[in-house]
Amino acid sequence: MGLEEKIEGAQAIVGVIGLGYVGLPLARVFALANFRTRGFDIDPAKVEKLNRGESYLKTVPAERVRQIRKLGTFEATTDFSRLAECDAIIICVPTPLTPTRDPDLSFVVDSVRAVGRNLRKGQLVVLESTTYPGTTDEVAKPILEETGLVCGKDFFLAFSPEREDPGNRDFHTTIIPKVVGGGDEASGRLAQKLYGKVIEKIVPVSSAKVAEAAKILENVYRCINIALVNELKMVFDRMGIDVWEVIAAAGTKPFGFQAFYPGPGLGGHCIPIDPFYLSWKAREYGCHARFIELAGEINTGMPHYVIGKLTEALNSKGKAVQGSRVLVLGIAYKKDIDDLRESPALELLELLGGMGAEVLYNDPYLPSTPRTRRHDLGLKSQELTPKLLRGVDCVLIATDHSAYDWEKICADAPLIVDTRNATKDVATAKGKVWKA
Repeated sequence: MGLEEKIEGAQAIVGVIGLGYVGLPLARVFALANFRTRGFDIDPAKVEKLNRGESYLKTVPAERVRQIRKLGTFEATTDFSRLAECDAIIICVPTPLTPTRDPDLSFVVDSVRAVGRNLRKGQLVVLESTTYPGTTDEVAKPILEETGLVCGKDFFLAFSPEREDPGNRDFHTTIIPKVVGGGDEASGRLAQKLYGKVIEKIVPVSSAKVAEAAKILENVYRCINIALVNELKMVFDRMGIDVWEVIAAAGTKPFGFQAFYPGPGLGGHCIPIDPFYLSWKAREYGCHARFIELAGEINTGMPHYVIGKLTEALNSKGKAVQGSRVLVLGIAYKKDIDDLRESPALELLELLGGMGAEVLYNDPYLPSTPRTRRHDLGLKSQELTPKLLRGVDCVLIATDHSAYDWEKICADAPLIVDTRNATKDVATAKGKVWKA
């Protein structure tokens, strides 16, 4: 039976490498569609949890994992030699930046090499990790062809960018349109057919490069517009104008305007990182992506701006940052999720600690601060009580989780620095809230 027939009859075995915020939801939808699905991850703890029917992601509750385990269509493993069992392999691993803000493709390369060691004729390989245009053709394809197998003839290769938005209740994996571009016509057709079995709408494009570029454009668009409102926030603050009120007023225009909102910096895996993949690649062609670099400069500087506003707020009470007790509310990169990837709150905690403040935090979804590539804070979430709020010198709102009762927080906290406009509807907050 050929690969196309296997896909059509849901007989293909699907392997997903990387069981994080992208890979786990994707593996789940294939398992729900009765495809035998193998999830691959280098973390044994994650694999053990999944095989027990447990979860480590708030966005994929345990009952959803138990559902596919009960169906018998999903199994997680750390044994990458089992990639040989799979008819289709989808790579969903991180693509971070190096300390010098260059692309770090080590996770992608390691995954592709693992696939190459187990590659056989008739397999389809799809890269979903966001990267610069050309990665599929220039990085993945040569590694796989080191086996002596030929792309488009012996195996098939495509790119389909992930579009997950953790915590978004309106859009989930199966209903978000899927862009698919093949390294060749046959590869594109097979990848479209595979995703078409689990995703409602497939958007075919002419090549893997176009698919890679489309994802970069989506993230660059958001990065630049967020940088714009972050810059306007600083300008309007000097003018005594509330940027949040300005955005609300501009948002009443029914055409030609889309609201973006300022914050303490950029978080998540996509927007703070992916645009720099394009600006790096552009230099190979003699181009300087000035908008991307400027947006990055503004956005990465926002934590320092917030610290400046917090310093002003404490000074207004005759206090210095050094020696003050500062409680940070919310350390996830956005509300109502447990995702810490590139969260600016981690940098805020680090900056405050470096200035001599006693730093505390509360986050209902993150009981402790795990070690990341750039941060190792070793903090635990404090119970949010009136006693805690009254016992600190300042509360810094970094993430506006819906679980927070802003009325009570504003009533008990002596001083608040609000980066999210969370306290806007609290009448009693006047006089004690600084916007940042």
